[in-house]
Amino acid sequence: MAQHTRKGAQFQAVTANRLADGIVVYLTADAQWSESLQDAAVAEGKEAAEALLAKAAPAVEDNLVVEPYLFEVVREDSGIRAASVRETIRQAGPTVRLDLGKQAELSGVHS
Repeated sequence: MAQHTRKGAQFQAVTANRLADGIVVYLTADAQWSESLQDAAVAEGKEAAEALLAKAAPAVEDNLVVEPYLFEVVREDSGIRAASVRETIRQAGPTVRLDLGKQAELSGVHS
């Protein structure tokens, strides 16, 4: 499984794409999948992160998600956010048109 995080990252979460529709999803503490990063389980340290990633294996075997991997997150007063631009873009959806995807939903712009 791929890992998109810097070595020594303090906090990590697991993301994947839902197989049914390709939507970006995040692994929750109860091993479910959510479209919201704020629902993601956050692991602190390497061992906890590896254990969290292992919880994604049954969903892969059941063809619910594809390619789960760890990525670095930052904890803030308002919740958690992706540490990398790559994951910020994945979370928001395609960047080619702001009237499509999650950007449109968040801004209230619809075609």
